[in-house]
Amino acid sequence: MVTGGFYALLSRMRYIARWGLMRSSIPENLQEHSHMAAVLAHALGLIRREVFGLPCDADRLAAIALYHDASETLTGDLPTPIKYHDPEIRTAYKKIEALAVDKLENMLPAELQSSYHGYLSPSAEEDFLPLLKAADKLCAYLQCVEERKAGNHEFLSAERQTFASLIEMGLPELDYFIEKCLPAFELDLDELGAMDP
Repeated sequence: MVTGGFYALLSRMRYIARWGLMRSSIPENLQEHSHMAAVLAHALGLIRREVFGLPCDADRLAAIALYHDASETLTGDLPTPIKYHDPEIRTAYKKIEALAVDKLENMLPAELQSSYHGYLSPSAEEDFLPLLKAADKLCAYLQCVEERKAGNHEFLSAERQTFASLIEMGLPELDYFIEKCLPAFELDLDELGAMDP
């Protein structure tokens, strides 16, 4: 095994397509998804801390989000309907993910392995992990919005279902983002004011 191969392998995230069962107008790869998940997780962490006055290490949350799907560089992206079809499949896939994470960690220089472990396998006790799930699901919803805006009706059902599941999460930080930030994703560049002098 090549020491330091971790980084070279993660650079290949751009080759792993998401939404494999859907006809996409705007293809999304794992690298793009991971970046946006980190941006949104960071935002939700800051909302928790700055708006609701609760402790949250938003920077750590962003880093965990950046690596949350790193195992898929080895496993690929298993479509959600398959991954969550029944408990046995979910359990088996979790084992495969754990093996992939171990393999990735072993591709790091020995001095860095323990530092990365907390990002690749965050502790279940970390109270901000629901925000990570919310950011991940929010990414899926935003991909559906982009597809709808591009005229692709293939994602309409997924958009409705994903939005309903976001609301069902009952996270104040997510509700705040939905109210204050989500409407801007419906706007075009001129409407966002990006081109204003």
